[in-house]
Amino acid sequence: MNFTQVKALVTGGASGLGLSVARRIVANGGRVCLLDINDQAGAAAARELGKGSRYVHTDVTAEAAVCSAIEESFAANSGLNLAVNCAGVIGAGRVLGREAPMELSFFTHTIMINLVGSFNVAKAAADRMQHNEPGEDGERGLIVNTASVAAYEGQIGQAAYSASKAGIVGMTLPMAREFARIGIRVMTIAPGIFWTPMVDGMPEQVQQSLSASIPFPARLGKVEEFAAMVQHIAENVYLNGTTIRLDGAVRLAAK
Repeated sequence: MNFTQVKALVTGGASGLGLSVARRIVANGGRVCLLDINDQAGAAAARELGKGSRYVHTDVTAEAAVCSAIEESFAANSGLNLAVNCAGVIGAGRVLGREAPMELSFFTHTIMINLVGSFNVAKAAADRMQHNEPGEDGERGLIVNTASVAAYEGQIGQAAYSASKAGIVGMTLPMAREFARIGIRVMTIAPGIFWTPMVDGMPEQVQQSLSASIPFPARLGKVEEFAAMVQHIAENVYLNGTTIRLDGAVRLAAK
């Protein structure tokens, strides 16, 4: 896929990893729709990115809203060939808390946004992309999901989060196999500990501790490195149906 001709949508595109991907797309001459629920941040991001972008308020767990957003993205950009799922929540909490067991609604909320939301967008995006004219190697589109290293080494307090991210890893290959007949690739990135707005709000000593836990390079990941991986996946058509860890060789401890 020629990254200069990308017509994309990015969920969670108003900040963090999603915004970094959107910046890279626009900087390379592509067009992007930012799907998010933070209207203030979304509008600001669209102003920053300029005429190659648009913000669309979208709850990724709502099937009708996602379908509507994809149609709006398709119309605004005169096409859709890349969907990047970055929307998500941390969902941290012990199964057996100090006061009471975790409420099922908390677990379900995390699964709905992280896993069901990613599936919802991937499904609707693929439905639109399958009508694209095939390019080189017969490719019609690409879906990139965001998991986490917690899908493999979930820490105490990450049962809901790890389950949601492991689900994303698990659906990557079967979805890629199914979409092979229509020329749509499916890939997942499992980032380690990245410098996002959430980490930026942590105390400095916590930030230093997180950085020290990463073997090499001993620092937090940069959102630009995540965006660069999305571009590489787009440009390397032979990447399909797998999850790439982007983590500096970190392996999460139990807590």
